[in-house]
Amino acid sequence: MFTEVIRAFAFIFLAEMGDKTQILAMTFATKYDVKKVLLGIMIGAFLNHGIAVLLGSAFSTIIPATTMQIVAGFAFVLFALWSLKFSEESEDDNVKKVKYGPIITVALAFFIGELGDKTQLTAITLAASSSYPIFILMGTVLGMVVTGALGIYVGIKLGNKIPEFYIKCGAAIIFFVVGFTKLYQSLPSHIGNPLYGSLFVIVFMAISYFLLRPTLLLRKNNHMTYLQKVSEELASYYRVISDNLEDICLGETVCGKCDGTSCLVGYTKSVIQKARNNKPVDLSYFDNIDQHKNFDKIKVMESLKITIYQLKDDPKNPALKSIHLVRKNLEMILLNKSISHFQNYEQYKKELYGIDKSIFKKMNLK
Repeated sequence: MFTEVIRAFAFIFLAEMGDKTQILAMTFATKYDVKKVLLGIMIGAFLNHGIAVLLGSAFSTIIPATTMQIVAGFAFVLFALWSLKFSEESEDDNVKKVKYGPIITVALAFFIGELGDKTQLTAITLAASSSYPIFILMGTVLGMVVTGALGIYVGIKLGNKIPEFYIKCGAAIIFFVVGFTKLYQSLPSHIGNPLYGSLFVIVFMAISYFLLRPTLLLRKNNHMTYLQKVSEELASYYRVISDNLEDICLGETVCGKCDGTSCLVGYTKSVIQKARNNKPVDLSYFDNIDQHKNFDKIKVMESLKITIYQLKDDPKNPALKSIHLVRKNLEMILLNKSISHFQNYEQYKKELYGIDKSIFKKMNLK
């Protein structure tokens, strides 16, 4: 029974490495508490894979065992090819439409996002050939949660060092080996002989090459995946702003050691530090912070401009929540008020112009 859990966990883990599950998990983790994100993933995966396991169990009662093994073999070979398929990952549009609190939002996003996906089909296939479907469900849900947690960690800690290409290739090889073994053991001997087996492997390798070719060309041109782009852009932004914040305060000693509670610059430093470490930001003392110290206004304008450009293309992305907070802090320092909503870039420029024409012209926003 325990081996069923391990087997299901391993296949789901391999299937989802580098896939949209990790991107969604990382995105949600920048907006919600990590524990709530992981609980939402667990609930969404349980509902989604629960349906899959019920279907798989039903198939096993009406389809002969040998036939199920053959179907499972072909399914795993197809999953191997599916793993190699090129796709430019992006945030699921369903995520932006769901706003029912963190746990339900994440659960619905993962439930909808995994409908008909290879992980759900993998769960169906595993359950159909299992004597203990409930343990398959436990393993698949655990695989989704661990993959999501790992996505959050590597997205924040490793940035563009994520070896997604090799992970996908490794997953494809394991899926193929399992599928090929099932077919070799289940097909009639006159079909499962070495000649047909060799031809099958050659065809698989040829299809794999064509599926991998777009990815190989992009890798040759140093193209970064969506997950790498998000991680690298956020890491680069935090590095630049952290350096700028060190120069903004004009040497006043009244604060002593900066603890993040004495002024907006210190508070912004703490926001960035917590964002880098994927920790929730405490807003409880924001209104009590001293907003009337002397700062280098040129550096503030430069930092605000960099921040605005970071938000320019996708201001509603929940992954940029901490950057919006940095923006508001910089606006408060510079303008003595912050712009609550950043719906789109042009609208934001109009609001900024209306607050202070002089600063708007000095910033020279394009």
